[in-house]
Amino acid sequence: MAAAAAHVLVFPFPLQGHINCMLHFATALVGAGVHVTFLHTDHNLRRLGSRAPSAAGSPLLRFMSVPDGLPDDHPRSVADLPELHKSMAGGATGPYRALLALPPSLAPGSPTPSRRAADAGADPTGGFPPVTCLVADGLLPWAFDVAEELGVPAIAFRTVSAGSFLAFLSAPKLFELGELPFPAGGDLDETLRGVPGMESFLRRRDLPSFCRRPNDTDDDVNPALHALVDLTVHSTKARALVLNTTASLERSALAHIAPHMRDLFAVGPLHAMHLTQAAASGSLWLEDDGCMAWLDGQADRSVVYVSLGSLAVISYEQFTEFLHGLVASGYPFLWVLRPDMLGANQDAALQEALAAVGEDRACVVAWAPQRDVLRHRAVGCFLTHAGWNSTLEAVVEGVPMVCWPFFADQQMNSRFVGAVWRNGLDMKDLCERDVVESTVRGAMESDEIRRSAQALAQQVRRDVAAGGSAATEFERLVRFIKDLTTPQPSE
Repeated sequence: MAAAAAHVLVFPFPLQGHINCMLHFATALVGAGVHVTFLHTDHNLRRLGSRAPSAAGSPLLRFMSVPDGLPDDHPRSVADLPELHKSMAGGATGPYRALLALPPSLAPGSPTPSRRAADAGADPTGGFPPVTCLVADGLLPWAFDVAEELGVPAIAFRTVSAGSFLAFLSAPKLFELGELPFPAGGDLDETLRGVPGMESFLRRRDLPSFCRRPNDTDDDVNPALHALVDLTVHSTKARALVLNTTASLERSALAHIAPHMRDLFAVGPLHAMHLTQAAASGSLWLEDDGCMAWLDGQADRSVVYVSLGSLAVISYEQFTEFLHGLVASGYPFLWVLRPDMLGANQDAALQEALAAVGEDRACVVAWAPQRDVLRHRAVGCFLTHAGWNSTLEAVVEGVPMVCWPFFADQQMNSRFVGAVWRNGLDMKDLCERDVVESTVRGAMESDEIRRSAQALAQQVRRDVAAGGSAATEFERLVRFIKDLTTPQPSE
């Protein structure tokens, strides 16, 4: 009897960065001939509208959704992440279980199919075989448990760097050594001994702020730290762990993670893989591509591109320091200011930014087509929050970075940029105009940083090309997934 067709359910945590990364992964699977169901939340699929389903262009890829348990007018801001995480487990579990257990057309309370399929009057199953494998975000531990309970093999996907995953995997050792939690008012430049392979450069300040003892007292550890450690440990129980990275960037971290996992796949940077399938849009924000025409009018490598990602919020005081520092640097800048970054002061901030230097030397947009921006000849450096997606996109394009991390894995990524790969400068914990000015100038004008960035880009591009280490790892992962689909002889 012929083996069943592989059908992977890809389930990201419903944040922009997680969706981006795992949608590239889904597209890569489709390019390898695998059926993929990409599972959004109802709220995010409505935000995407026609952009997600209509852009897919493949009979092997479909979009479905489950409720996230929150009312539609809930802000779902960075401050609400614990609430979103908790509500997902309650609101999505029933429909998600139905999707795994039965064909969508038969499952009560089944997830909503993409608008494209519904409008076409198509079979809700899309002719898809049953789900044979789950690849879920490591932030959704209940999704793994439900899948394995129903006999669907579960693979963990973490959207962070291998280095940050290793740091959280090492947390029990850090507690044992007394290195966690550390006093918020202590020496943040003290080095840490408990993360293998990083003893020579990892400092307290390179871990997320929730690793610092609350209020510099003997209070219990921040609950966010406990939660992230638990999620990391849970990922070790999956059939395998997939990371969007490559050995050229994180060989040491991968080597230290591997003994803790049943299998490990380093398959990135996924966005740079040469694919025959065009990826559907995963952007929850409408991209303003008018900034590309503005870039066309600028000199080569003269522009500072500023974007702090999809979650970071800044105060008006921080905005002012950034603005004065950018203006003083003397370089034109393209600045992404989301509508929710500054709250009530947003409109005034936009006018201030443009008035400071004039529209010919400053462009401010709500969201930008970032990969197109980074590969534009006019961009000289990237002032970034150092999220892993943004870090990889800058690495692939060979663009020097200035890192101002906000939370989660970003502190770790910025340390690697400044101290290990040396393709940029780390500005964490500082937001003064003179620091912004000097750091931007340093990244724009350093021949050494630019050479390091270009060399790193060349190596990573070799990794994702045919025969490279990441491409080979991805091929191994596809075989692994297909092997999970093949029925095993009964005992």
